[in-house]
Amino acid sequence: MGKLPEGQGQLPLINDVDDGSEGEKGPVECLGMTFENDEARREYFLDKLREKLKDPEFRKIEGFPIGEDEDILALSDPPYYTACPNPWIGEFVKIYGKKYDPNEPYHREPFAADVSEGKNDPVYNAHTYHTKVPPKAILKYILHYTEPGDLVFDGFCGTGMTGIAAQLCGNSILGSGIRKSILCDLSTIATFISGTLNKGIDQSIRLKNMINIIERLEQQLSWLYETKHKEKTIGKINYIVWSEVFICSNCSSEIVFYEASNHKDKDSNDFLTCKSCYATHEKRKLERAYETIIDYFSNNPIKQTKQVPVLINYSIGGKRFEKQPDNFDLTLIKKINDTNLHQWFPSNEIPKIERYYKDGLHLINITHTHQFYTKRNLLCASTLYEKLKFNVQKLIFTSFCERHIVKRNRWLPTGPTRPLNNTLYFPPLYVEVNVFEIAKRKLKDYLKAYEIVKNFKDSIVTCQSSTAIPSIPDSSIDYIFTDPPFGWNLIYSELSFLWESWLKLITNNKNEAIVNLQAHKTLDDYRKLMARCFSENFRVLKPGRWMTVEFHNSSNIVWQSIQEALMIAGFVIADVRTLDKKQGSINQDYYRAGAVKQDLVISVYKPNSGVEERFKLEAGTEEGVWDFIRTHLKQLPVFVLKGERAEIIAERQNYLLFDRMIAFHVQRGVMVPISAGDFYAGLAQRFPERDGMYFLPEQVAEYDKKRMSVKEVLQLELFVLDEASAIQWLKQQLTKRPQTFQELHPQFIKEIGGWQKHEKPLELSEMLEQNFLRYDGKGEVPSQIHSYLSTNFKDLRNLSKSDPSLLARAKDRWYVPDPNKAGDLEKLRERSLLKEFAEYRESKQSRLKVFRLEAVRAGFKKAWQDKDYTTIIEVAKKIPENVLQEDPKLLMWYDQALTRTGMEE
Repeated sequence: MGKLPEGQGQLPLINDVDDGSEGEKGPVECLGMTFENDEARREYFLDKLREKLKDPEFRKIEGFPIGEDEDILALSDPPYYTACPNPWIGEFVKIYGKKYDPNEPYHREPFAADVSEGKNDPVYNAHTYHTKVPPKAILKYILHYTEPGDLVFDGFCGTGMTGIAAQLCGNSILGSGIRKSILCDLSTIATFISGTLNKGIDQSIRLKNMINIIERLEQQLSWLYETKHKEKTIGKINYIVWSEVFICSNCSSEIVFYEASNHKDKDSNDFLTCKSCYATHEKRKLERAYETIIDYFSNNPIKQTKQVPVLINYSIGGKRFEKQPDNFDLTLIKKINDTNLHQWFPSNEIPKIERYYKDGLHLINITHTHQFYTKRNLLCASTLYEKLKFNVQKLIFTSFCERHIVKRNRWLPTGPTRPLNNTLYFPPLYVEVNVFEIAKRKLKDYLKAYEIVKNFKDSIVTCQSSTAIPSIPDSSIDYIFTDPPFGWNLIYSELSFLWESWLKLITNNKNEAIVNLQAHKTLDDYRKLMARCFSENFRVLKPGRWMTVEFHNSSNIVWQSIQEALMIAGFVIADVRTLDKKQGSINQDYYRAGAVKQDLVISVYKPNSGVEERFKLEAGTEEGVWDFIRTHLKQLPVFVLKGERAEIIAERQNYLLFDRMIAFHVQRGVMVPISAGDFYAGLAQRFPERDGMYFLPEQVAEYDKKRMSVKEVLQLELFVLDEASAIQWLKQQLTKRPQTFQELHPQFIKEIGGWQKHEKPLELSEMLEQNFLRYDGKGEVPSQIHSYLSTNFKDLRNLSKSDPSLLARAKDRWYVPDPNKAGDLEKLRERSLLKEFAEYRESKQSRLKVFRLEAVRAGFKKAWQDKDYTTIIEVAKKIPENVLQEDPKLLMWYDQALTRTGMEE
């Protein structure tokens, strides 16, 4: 193998500009200490961190990254950011936090804003990390829930947008004053990005130094991207298209994908025609062509899929041209492939789990990180990386090294296209781009971003698991905004592996909260890890304060796991809304039955210390029930305006108030002292009702005043999928208009098209008889029917409730009973449900295929009240797994039964 030509790839560090080594000039204040300059501050804390790394107990902290001490120290910028658990968090809280004062007045209603706002923000777009929430959206939440100087926490901080938002609060146009933030993530690349973007000094000098480095390297390595135009004219390569090669099963000739496919018609790429025998083949059935090469890391022969250059895009004097590779280009490629690489580059073995097999890396023999690059691009990338001294420079490198310059970069007729998101997929046509052009482009992006964050320094970043952060004291955080992992949507540690290989620090994914069957992580494991993380959030959050959970998932099962984890931790859900990114608006659609298909914005609170203390004394009594409801109603929004209409606040409806009360008791191991019927009756007696919602007496005046300013109330849209949603739909219809069976039936038939397969079909008549009342024509017309008829029919106005014409029109209409009579119906219905549950319990079937879900819910509740946890567990085993996991009530009883018996599945 050859060597680099003299002087090429051996460039010394460029020093013709101030490289910013000293950071801020002059005295620097940090954690109550004063340093001569920023470099002195960093060296002092690095020495302290070096000592800490020698402590074996320190390394036992959950989520401690995988890497050498020197690599941790090289990336760390203590005390602001450490590439391991941050030892200075406690000191940070002690200096900047405010002790919890139960007498301090604090009240906020849940806040929902358009979290799609601000996606064109330079800071948001600077890095290509998997997921982010725009900082200007987070800023609105922080401003709503906090005051200047408050402490904000994010345990799944990703790229640190919560920290950026907290500091943007200090912008005189956007906010009212800076909030301090503590940022935590398990991922080493995520915390590296967070720590660097939230850096506390002006980085502009270091960025300008990087411009110099790129331009000098580009000059000395220009020969790597040269191509011949005409005769002796040399052009600069913008990109090269490489094509996969297949073997014709008819004549054994090679089929170059680029030549055999129609680039303008995507569907035609599924079929390839051999140019030798003209046979047409399905691409997925063809064998790939392989070749043996000498691996430029191990120097051993390896077998890889054959790829050939098919198109070169290049520039001369600002004009672009395209050509097929000629002898000059092929000779250059051979020369590059014969060149030794003197610089360090990552050659880590790729974890052979979920994405490795799902994206087919095993089929094309990609086993190590350096195989993601062409030899040319790896030479340029490793030479550039060697010259980068500062984190901000390395940050820019990571923003393109994992996507833009790898073989995963796709080519379409319109030009280079980024890799498929959230995969490790290698396309049949990939683009080898000019590393230096990409580097310069990304540098420009960061110059814009750092104009916004250049003076930020009020965040502290730690790399560890959110399951346990003992350095944060109890009840010390004023607000939490977090964007947790999405179950099985993203396997973060695998998708980040290439980035982290460059940083020489790998995520310790033992506590990674994902569903990954290849790694033997189930949905139950995910829920338990999320419960541990939320429990830690609950511990550090001040009583009476809020946490906002921004959550993306198309799976209802995963959403139920998140909801259960929040309740296990002790939080109370006050508001759930969905983000419609297409319309760019927030809708309260979570409460519709069915799968979650949009982003959720979940507002939860930690009950204040007074409620918890009173509940200990009142637990298991009706007074405890109503004390919780009064406190909960106080936390809910009073009036929500959508356009020109008021919106039904789902959490104020009686059935959801009942569910929250049940969950509050169950999660604290307390028996529920009241039935549903008695609860609904008591609710109506104690709290004013408006539009199907319940309020505190002091809230209802505000609602009435605002309600007068709108013409109508926007009802929640319901989908009938099972008995519970059918009852809610019937209640909605009969509240608006008491109807006869004959009037209701055709409407009902239209609504039940999506009835779940496992749910036992029920007749409309049966549901009406068990949940509603029918006027039989005897006695006075019930108020519910009288009000509807007298309002909507002129000939029935001003008639007494016993008028014969009114009685005739009212006869046989079904209506929603008042709460007192509803209690009697509830008891009858519960007896029927428990009788059916007993049949399931005694059934010899190993798996129930069709059953009445409401009966199982009623049975689980009764068994829990009776401390009969074995019955819950045994019947749960008979229910299909997806039904159990998707139903929040069943999941709650089941989890509690397992906890109480100490059993593990």
